[in-house]
Amino acid sequence: MKLNKLTQLLVLSLTTATTFAQEKEKQNLNFNGGFESNSQWYLNDTGVRDEFDNPTVHPEQPVRSNSYLFLNLKYKNWSAGIQGESYMENALLNMNPKYDGVNVATYFLQFKNEKIDITAGYFYEQFGSGLLYRSWEDRALGINNALRGGRLIFKPTNYITLKSIYGQQRTGFDVSKGKIYGADAEIGLSSLFKFEKTDLTMGLTYVARDEKTAIENPNFDDVTHGYAGRLSVNHDALYFSSEFDYKSKDAVVQAPGQIDNRLIKPGNALLINLGYSKKGFGVDASFRRLENMSFFSERDAKGNTFNDRIMNFMPSLTKQHHYNLANIYVYQSQPNVLLSDANFVKAGEIGGQIDIFYDFKKGSTLGGKNGMKVALNFSNWNALGGTFYIFNPQDYQTDYFGFGKRMFTDYNIEITKKWNNKWQSIFSYINQYYNKKYIEDAKGEVNTNIVAAEATYKFTATRSLRVMGEHMWADYDKKNWAGATAEFNLNSKLSFYLSDLYNYGNDLDYARNHYFNVGGAFRRNSTRIALNYGRQRGGLVCVGGVCRFVPESSGVSLSLNTSF
Repeated sequence: MKLNKLTQLLVLSLTTATTFAQEKEKQNLNFNGGFESNSQWYLNDTGVRDEFDNPTVHPEQPVRSNSYLFLNLKYKNWSAGIQGESYMENALLNMNPKYDGVNVATYFLQFKNEKIDITAGYFYEQFGSGLLYRSWEDRALGINNALRGGRLIFKPTNYITLKSIYGQQRTGFDVSKGKIYGADAEIGLSSLFKFEKTDLTMGLTYVARDEKTAIENPNFDDVTHGYAGRLSVNHDALYFSSEFDYKSKDAVVQAPGQIDNRLIKPGNALLINLGYSKKGFGVDASFRRLENMSFFSERDAKGNTFNDRIMNFMPSLTKQHHYNLANIYVYQSQPNVLLSDANFVKAGEIGGQIDIFYDFKKGSTLGGKNGMKVALNFSNWNALGGTFYIFNPQDYQTDYFGFGKRMFTDYNIEITKKWNNKWQSIFSYINQYYNKKYIEDAKGEVNTNIVAAEATYKFTATRSLRVMGEHMWADYDKKNWAGATAEFNLNSKLSFYLSDLYNYGNDLDYARNHYFNVGGAFRRNSTRIALNYGRQRGGLVCVGGVCRFVPESSGVSLSLNTSF
């Protein structure tokens, strides 16, 4: 039955595409859409053993798939769209269990001109940096928290943008019980005051979550209010931006589903970014402080592992490494309150990162004939410092700029050198500290040193070979790793790769696993097909600083992505 429904959706899309293509010139219609499918056949694999010497076992239903069909139609100032989704026979491992079966997921109707933009149905929106409100879709992470309701955007002048939203958040194929509404105003002060060389922008935000709980005589209001102000300045090569967010008093949730009617606290966030950039040189610094800033459309959703019903966007501000071993110990933002015991208390995080980029010019001593690029990055994150009361009753008072227990640091350098028109190499060194207790609520602290080197050789403009080797020394947990990757681009349409990660330093001999993968991809016009066979290392998969956990698995995966 599920297969029939998916087939019907595909046939409908192709039929609709053909029909509208024929009528397009007559009716001035613009029709487009796409289809994406990610499937996996999970296999038993006795070669991969966990810490208890158990082999990887495929799930009860080993063939699984996540598929998305989206269709959009535009006529003059009007637009409409619909997205159908299929998870058959089940979704990929460790996806939100609410993603089940085949159904219409989102739809919208929109009218837009130069001054007014009105949307009814499902929509995505972000106010400021997103620390107070953001709705978005990321299929790799299983996130789709679109709002079902209405949105109005009004631009009375070219320097003022006003937004208002109301609705309920998507969760699976349903919506949350909590109602979300808010407004945002952004004013281009440069245009208002006719600044010629300086770009100055100010923004104000209000967001509310209205949810009635089953708690009798709650000590908190049904409505939680959020307020934010932001300012950004750009002048020549200099730029600066800041945002402050405040969330009104609300019940603290320390464990999934456990709303505390005694610990009622507000939350706040401060984000500052400044930098300097010109050709060949750049410095960028970010500072962020989060205190009790989790915000969900339903209070008891806090702590779920699927990012379900999350209202705001709090990515980790660390370097997004493209090396496999550098992504084993990945920092996740820590905005939550946890008063576990005297040696394990959290009310948020404080820290930041600095990026420095420098290009050695061609012909210089270090730049040589083709120049050289150097990138330095440093990030450090601590728990908030303050006074914490564990019992009778639980409470805390933070020091606003107080640094508590260190949770994560990452020092790294990346050197890119182009030797000639065919050869290019990259060398990286990464030093990390990872506090498993504060980040994962697990035992131990890990210090790592990682080296990685890669080289790319271009045979022609479309044919190239890339090889990469990496090694990690770690003093705790799974200890040392080694990895290698080779990628061959045969032409602009066809590519292949082979990789392996080997946990040779594990103290448990039966857990010294190889995680090998082999696969390829074919591209033609707007269609891409990829096939892979291998093993998935268990751990975090992150996109843009937001992560989800995936279990260890082995099998064959197939992905298809096309647009029309």
